[in-house]
Amino acid sequence: MNAGTFNDTSTFPDPVYKETVLRPLFDGAKDHHVEGFRLIDRAHLVMLHETGILTIEQARPIAQALEDIDREVDVGALTYTGEVEDFFFLIEKQLRARLGPDLAGRLHTARSRNDIDHTLFKIGLKDRIDPLLERLVHLAETLASVAERESKTLIVAYTHGQPAQPTVFGHYLSAVLETLLRDIARLEAARDIVDRSPMGAAAITTSGFPIDRELMARLLGFSRPLQNSYGCIASIDYITSTYSALELIFLHLGRFIQDLQFWTSFEVGQIYVPNAFVQISSIMPQKRNPVPIEHMRHLSSQTVGRAQAMLTIMHNTPFTDMNDSEGESQGFGYGAFESGGRVLDLLAALVPSLRIDADRVRQNIRRSCITVTELADSLVRLEGLSFREAHEIAAEVARAVVAIGGDIAADGYAAFREAFRRCAGRETSIEPDRFAEIVSAENFVAVRDRFGGPAPRALSQAIAGYNQDIATIRSRMQDASSRAQASAQDLQSRFNALLGAR
Repeated sequence: MNAGTFNDTSTFPDPVYKETVLRPLFDGAKDHHVEGFRLIDRAHLVMLHETGILTIEQARPIAQALEDIDREVDVGALTYTGEVEDFFFLIEKQLRARLGPDLAGRLHTARSRNDIDHTLFKIGLKDRIDPLLERLVHLAETLASVAERESKTLIVAYTHGQPAQPTVFGHYLSAVLETLLRDIARLEAARDIVDRSPMGAAAITTSGFPIDRELMARLLGFSRPLQNSYGCIASIDYITSTYSALELIFLHLGRFIQDLQFWTSFEVGQIYVPNAFVQISSIMPQKRNPVPIEHMRHLSSQTVGRAQAMLTIMHNTPFTDMNDSEGESQGFGYGAFESGGRVLDLLAALVPSLRIDADRVRQNIRRSCITVTELADSLVRLEGLSFREAHEIAAEVARAVVAIGGDIAADGYAAFREAFRRCAGRETSIEPDRFAEIVSAENFVAVRDRFGGPAPRALSQAIAGYNQDIATIRSRMQDASSRAQASAQDLQSRFNALLGAR
């Protein structure tokens, strides 16, 4: 049977197709993209008129009809009936009812649902990236402030889950902050990819009409058009770059959050969480559970999972316009912004409230002998030993002190003197008071006054640099916000002029 004799009596849409595909897509557009549709219609109409593609006699009633639809149609109350395929055709149906098919159809000159859709999705992503960037920068400012406050507060630094060396809490938080600033840079880079307008690509190859893609980009608040028209509808790297950046942000923050969980445990206990962030047990009266940390951990993991799922959805898709990257996938990805935003808000509130338990830190430093690295270093500098010899002596001292449950400063000198004599074949020139100073946690930190180290001068310089980086990011964000506001005002002004033209 050939196409000419095939008699298809089925109705569109099939009820199952309507409920499983078309209705969810319509609801997603209604929930997420109504304002984007509105902006694109208005900007496209302005561009069509200003390039001479539409006369004022054609453009003015279309503009008025768009105004009337905004005023008269309660989008929130709409339900999908299947009378039209999607939200785009609903607007076109509304225009046809007001203007007739000929004039209503002229708004769609030189565009396609392909370039409209990807422009909608980019607008939707920018509307989510920008608030998330604000939260990220606020967290960065919080970390910098608390790092400065805690720049002399001793803590135990861990490697492989074991006490390693003393440092200060500000040094640790600065490491988290440095990573966060790099993560912000990755999200800013992704935003730059998002910030390129697909409008004017039409279906694939642009148009034979004299459209102005630069004007469309400006009116919609984009920095510029994305150049290659095939890439406008095929190169979904604006999605993959965004969700790759999100995945890394919350993967990295999740590691910090896991440290907070570990450090608040009873056995470690070097961080105290105030009662405002603690829940009690329903049965065990003694329990203080810092549950918000657990919530941040699982929300971070949920965000990583959602972001990673977006990359998986894009995997092995064809390099063309395809539904895999569109409506429902976009809506699914927005969940990553929601859960991630909750993490950032809670973390920025929690971090300033944390306090280091100085007594527990002192106890853990004493029990673990974690200052002996500096003893080995000092033997190289003061006694002229090789580091391997010095390491052996320091290890013997640590073993002896741990064996008696002692304190290295108070109880370690005799073991040190004996180990030094045996290894070096002579007496040490280091007196007991000098030995106690060398193995103190304060000295350990103070002598590490190198670029990136925890000593006061080095750490102060680092925090000043971070604050400058944050200020630069803030300035870029403010510039972007100002450009967006100017674009919105320009579009409104041109559209109003179109409405009022005579």
